[in-house]
Amino acid sequence: METTSIKTRKNNKWVFVFAFLLIFLGFITHFIFIGRPAEVVFDEVHYGKYANGYLKGENFFSGHPPLGIEIIALGGWLGGYHPHFSFDHIGEKLTDKSYIALRVMPNLAGSLIPLTVYILAMVLGFPSGLAFLVGLLLNFENALIVQSHFILIDPFLILFGFLGLVFFFTARKKNYGWKYLLPMSLFLAMSFSVKWTGLSFIAIAGCIALWDLIIFLKNKEQRILKRLIKLSLCFLALPLLVYSLTFYINFKLLSKSGPGDAFMSEEFRSGRENFIEKFIELNEADYNSNVKYLTATHPYSSKFYTWPFMIRPIFYWVNGDARIYLLGNPIIWWLSTLAVFLLIIYIFIKKFKDSTANILMIGYLFNFLPFMGVTTRTTFLYHYLSSLIFSIAILVYLIGKIKYSKIIFAVLFVLAIAAFLYFAPLTYGLNMSSQQYENHVWLDSWR
Repeated sequence: METTSIKTRKNNKWVFVFAFLLIFLGFITHFIFIGRPAEVVFDEVHYGKYANGYLKGENFFSGHPPLGIEIIALGGWLGGYHPHFSFDHIGEKLTDKSYIALRVMPNLAGSLIPLTVYILAMVLGFPSGLAFLVGLLLNFENALIVQSHFILIDPFLILFGFLGLVFFFTARKKNYGWKYLLPMSLFLAMSFSVKWTGLSFIAIAGCIALWDLIIFLKNKEQRILKRLIKLSLCFLALPLLVYSLTFYINFKLLSKSGPGDAFMSEEFRSGRENFIEKFIELNEADYNSNVKYLTATHPYSSKFYTWPFMIRPIFYWVNGDARIYLLGNPIIWWLSTLAVFLLIIYIFIKKFKDSTANILMIGYLFNFLPFMGVTTRTTFLYHYLSSLIFSIAILVYLIGKIKYSKIIFAVLFVLAIAAFLYFAPLTYGLNMSSQQYENHVWLDSWR
């Protein structure tokens, strides 16, 4: 008994050591070069303008739910940023350091994603060492760093979605207790309050909870009504309340006329206090913007079926010999894609039965397959990032099942670090000679 207690204390110690290392590495890889470049990068032209709108109180239209932009604006307000940059075009010079305050919150969210997925992996049954490796690989995944290094909202969607899953799977182990269901509901709602694609996370949890409810019913449990009410509140009522609250804050902050007025009706512009009608109209406008109007082509757009192979990265910024690409770590990206195909073969052909593997595959597919239905608007490689995280967890999980896994993990980690460092100039916008750039363009489609 004493030996078991000692082992438990040692294991707990390593859990905290691993968590600290992931936080430390997350802050380094995300906050290093946070001010570089001192120019507007890619979609900062949009989200910088929207943050200005909140800080000026002037109405704008983004086409997304408001939470992500509200968080960016909060970071700017806390950091003393005053809305004096126009964010008119990529490459616009940012002449003082105040813009960094707008980049802080996305970088903070991005730096916490590896830790969050590490915790989720352990909740799903990964040994702490394997869970730590998942977090390490995420810390050195170049595309995830790029997408959270600038004034962009995707890191909030990803962080909140995976935090929601942490609490959901913990609640599942604890007989769906309120203590874990309530924060689950909050974070899942916050995810789709950033972008509607965050609904994939609540779909993952909801489908698994529904399956558990069916099993509960088959076992003729007497408390089925109580369970049903609890889940209805946490998957429907509370998320809708949180989602609505983000719009309430949005309407309160945007009290002045602005460029967003052109997208809304006269009743919307006049009825400042009529929340329900404004809430419905703005959501309809967001839907139409995404489904009907965002149909223009883009030179760096890509179809969903190319994402697992990283065929078309996105050119975010260029200035002389310095460039920034949304380009993933090829070692991590391509091996994780191979792992997904192997797991599909095992599950659907060899009838591989493993609850953890099945959950990881559900997470991957629920974030990936909905894009099959996106045919009218442009899509980009960054839409794959949530699925990528699940694929990396699948890679580590499968390697952990085979012989000589420790040697394979060591080789994988060394290669992943080498690839991260090799592509770091394109991640952080460091100067490269023309020949160095050409050496980094492994595929013609990367140009």
